[in-house]
Amino acid sequence: MFAINPFAELSAFIPPAVMQAYVVIMAVLVAVGTLFDIVHKGSAKYFFAHWRKTKSKAQQVGSGELVSIAIKTGVVDVLASGEFCNARRRVAHLLTMYGFVLHVVSTVVMVFGLSMDSLWPHLWWIGGLMILVGGYWFWFFIRADVAAEGNSPWRVMHADLFILSLLASVTLGLIWAFLQAGTRPGAGLFFGLYILATTVLFASVPWSKFAHMFFKPAAAFEKRVSYANGTRSNLPAPADKPEQFGSARTPPQHY
Repeated sequence: MFAINPFAELSAFIPPAVMQAYVVIMAVLVAVGTLFDIVHKGSAKYFFAHWRKTKSKAQQVGSGELVSIAIKTGVVDVLASGEFCNARRRVAHLLTMYGFVLHVVSTVVMVFGLSMDSLWPHLWWIGGLMILVGGYWFWFFIRADVAAEGNSPWRVMHADLFILSLLASVTLGLIWAFLQAGTRPGAGLFFGLYILATTVLFASVPWSKFAHMFFKPAAAFEKRVSYANGTRSNLPAPADKPEQFGSARTPPQHY
């Protein structure tokens, strides 16, 4: 089961060109949705305006130091999710992030290659399971409104659209692949639900936190540069230090 390309099996019923066109459409939806989000919220305009303003008032940072800052941003803030001080939150985020990358890349390779090589199906399953572990761990045990505020884990808000659609897509996709591999009944139903959840995930970029992943590296880089050029030197200490949250009985769990 774990070595079988589920999309190659599906090609007996759905033409490969249709599956490939669907993947391309989802990629276009992400690109268009991200651009719409940038224009609608004015995030890029604000970012560059703030960058020019601070650059004109700050001491110059050399190109060598900028390269060093860029490397630190990529390694610490992006690859290691250094913005999370809480170890559980960071591990859950890394599981979900790297699982998402594995799952998406292996999906694209399997859909366009329709290869029966066992490597990519294994990576597809591993990535999906990483998403489920990290995502459900976050949803039920780490979310701020659950861990710190005591709300029900079933409470759903608009900001939860991305994580819920991601978990729904991956959960339904793995169930579909499991049922299809064993020729069990219900595979067609779960495939339809899998496509529906996946479409919601990629089509809802302007209304979810999907585009957030593209902004975070730029914001982290700008923050490090502002420390290097001195524009943050006169600001007060951050008010959201993790040690100030929680209580004497309950340590902070959501940062």
